[in-house]
Amino acid sequence: MIKTTRRLLLAAACAAATLASGPALADSIKIGFHAPLTGFAAADGNSAKLGAELAVRQENAAGGIAGKTIELVVYDDQAAPTQAVPIANKLIGQDAVKVAVSGSYSSPTRAAAGVFQGAGIPYISAFAVHPEITRSGNFVFRTSFVGEVQGRAGAKLIGETLGKKRVVVITLQNDFGISLASGFKEAAPAFGIEIANEYGYSIKDRQFGPIVAKVKADNPEAIYASGYFFTAGPLVSQLRAAGIEVPVIGQEGYDSQKFIDIAGAAAEGVIITTSLDRDSSASESSGFIAEIEKNEGFKADMVSASAHTAVKVAIAALRLAGSEDPKAIRDAIAQTKLTASTGEISFNKLGEVRKDVQVQVVRDGAWHHHSVISDPALLAPPEE
Repeated sequence: MIKTTRRLLLAAACAAATLASGPALADSIKIGFHAPLTGFAAADGNSAKLGAELAVRQENAAGGIAGKTIELVVYDDQAAPTQAVPIANKLIGQDAVKVAVSGSYSSPTRAAAGVFQGAGIPYISAFAVHPEITRSGNFVFRTSFVGEVQGRAGAKLIGETLGKKRVVVITLQNDFGISLASGFKEAAPAFGIEIANEYGYSIKDRQFGPIVAKVKADNPEAIYASGYFFTAGPLVSQLRAAGIEVPVIGQEGYDSQKFIDIAGAAAEGVIITTSLDRDSSASESSGFIAEIEKNEGFKADMVSASAHTAVKVAIAALRLAGSEDPKAIRDAIAQTKLTASTGEISFNKLGEVRKDVQVQVVRDGAWHHHSVISDPALLAPPEE
């Protein structure tokens, strides 16, 4: 009798829990998110997470989606494709997300893109640059520039804006660096640029003595160097310590206060192509920067802004679709025209973003506006 009573009480408790949890689940819409929260890329991953969380907080404060709360389901991919695939499957199968965002690098994003495409779940890459990501299929989008586009912008910046013609290219040997160098070399002849030499390095490298010696012997007018803040900081420091004072042009991988902290005084005058304008008067950009700095206590960067933008696109599409049907959400993303913290967002038929390239320069220990590259033909992303 006692056992029977206990079973009845347990059943009643389970039923009550189910009833209690039912409305809460029904009143939320899940957006999947993965980023490298541990490992070598943890600084970027956590910055991306903060940007994504800010977007969700802002939209929930504005009423969510048709009265439903937006829930961000976050996983750590450690910047590893082997982690990204099971995470994608978990987000789809276990968490039943309606749309997902990558706040990670190219390799894990490429790996996850195929999983989301196969399941017919919309997937947005916040800042991974490899061109094959969107070629996974029509459910995959990107809110930042493909690497080749940013590389072409770098060629225009050096050859036309700065008027420098003899250039050394220093390339990080991964998807990010190789795609940037490819775009730069493709566009270089159009701007009268002569590539004196190209040198490659590994993401594990922090000592660049041999490369620095060769660059000094090359005597270039400018240096186009790809990298992340944790490789670019030591590289730029060592270039300047060797007496190489020519302009160093980087890309969005430099776009962090951490680059300036690592490079110190050597960071002054470094110029990058990126997505975030620190001196923008647009309320979406200035408001984002102010919120990040107030809430998180650190200076906003491209990574946090890009994740913020990608999640805002996902939420705007959920609203426009008026449905949790993945196909309707995918179609809504494709129609997106949105002013975000990284600029005006719209997509071509491949799911690639169309927007201007922001140019920033280190001045007095902080990133500031340098110029804007607005050239629809030069910056046209791939269409197929």
